[in-house]
Amino acid sequence: MDSSPPDVDALIEVTTEVFAVNGRLLREGDRLSAHAGLTSARWQVAGLLLDGPSTVANLARERGLRRQAVQQTVERLRAEGVVATRPNPQDQRSPLVELTAAGRKALDDLRPLEERWLEYLAEGIPLDDLRVTVAVLRRLREKLDARPAVEPGAGEG
Repeated sequence: MDSSPPDVDALIEVTTEVFAVNGRLLREGDRLSAHAGLTSARWQVAGLLLDGPSTVANLARERGLRRQAVQQTVERLRAEGVVATRPNPQDQRSPLVELTAAGRKALDDLRPLEERWLEYLAEGIPLDDLRVTVAVLRRLREKLDARPAVEPGAGEG
């Protein structure tokens, strides 16, 4: 007999669905962004720069990714002319990454496709459901950011 509290069972279902949706979002994002010469990973990083320059560390923190993975993505984007780096007056060891004109154009070209895709995905889902989903996911992200995962073996014994 399952002795897990119902809230844990529900959260297991949520995390299972989040992982499944994430995989599908990445796959569809790769397909959608391919014509602009991007992948989902590159699109995510470049999209964060629409608000202005940032450091690799800040980009990684924003997306909840490893700094090294974002650094590799930035290097690819730089080699492709999508982003450029420049000295950071606040921290010489951590350059600022910014979109180039070509990078901004690639994202601008993607925008209409992204809007149609998102309209399709949102179709038939009540706005209140989407808002609750965002609120729950935000709370989970905040909790994950506030405290690391429980270590294996912790609490046993």
